[in-house]
Amino acid sequence: MNGIKTAALLGLMSALLVFAGRAIGGANGMVYGLGIAVVMNFFSYFFSEKMALMASGAQPLSESENPEIYYRVAPIVKRIADKMGMPMPKLWVTPEPSPNAFATGRNPNHASVAVTAGLVQHMNDSELEGVLAHEMGHVKHRDILISSVAATLAAAITYMAQMALWFGGGRRDDDDAPSPLAALLMLFLGPLAASLIQMAISRSREFSADEAAARVMGSGYPLSNALEKLDGWSRRIPMDAQPSMAHMYIMKPANLMRLFSTHPPTEERIARLRSLAL
Repeated sequence: MNGIKTAALLGLMSALLVFAGRAIGGANGMVYGLGIAVVMNFFSYFFSEKMALMASGAQPLSESENPEIYYRVAPIVKRIADKMGMPMPKLWVTPEPSPNAFATGRNPNHASVAVTAGLVQHMNDSELEGVLAHEMGHVKHRDILISSVAATLAAAITYMAQMALWFGGGRRDDDDAPSPLAALLMLFLGPLAASLIQMAISRSREFSADEAAARVMGSGYPLSNALEKLDGWSRRIPMDAQPSMAHMYIMKPANLMRLFSTHPPTEERIARLRSLAL
């Protein structure tokens, strides 16, 4: 059901992009909107991993340059990958002191897991394993690809909504001309609708990855304890993260929290984890 819901939401977002094209350029605009949706999805599929790693400033995690971090993270990830029946992902690290982590890549064969230096410093072994199991859950479910496509479509809808302000006029005597009212509605409602859809997709995938982590560890407590710590440290050491990266981290950076959050409330995630019957 979670997969069906996500597919439906992505379809709705793509339809919204086509409607944005209709508001801008009539029937021809619908074709343009559909074309942009296809191009954006193709771009996200092949390049989202590189873009995420570049945006975060992540560097390859190696035993020669970061032995303390490598020897704590690598064995845990290998153990989780074996339990989940997946290949070992590439490992990355950022010097960020605020504890956090994210996964990226289009499928389990092309995946990366990145941790901040602060995560390794502030988590004990079981909490660190809970966080890494959560990220590996995202990899297993191909959530990163889904989130990247959603984020790209949302950005395209916002861009086209802004274009609607300038090109949404058209001649009134042309039945195929774009509607000024539709263009105006798209300007205000398009970005809001895109954000709400993206939020629904991301929240659904977070719960799913939390459950995957709990099941592979046999308990929801290691990850729930980690989430409590992450929530506190994210406020004590604000993370310098780009808004485009916010939906990818296990804990949304405190400086980017807003009303329409892409993450479920931490308290709700913790309660769900601790109520799981495994």
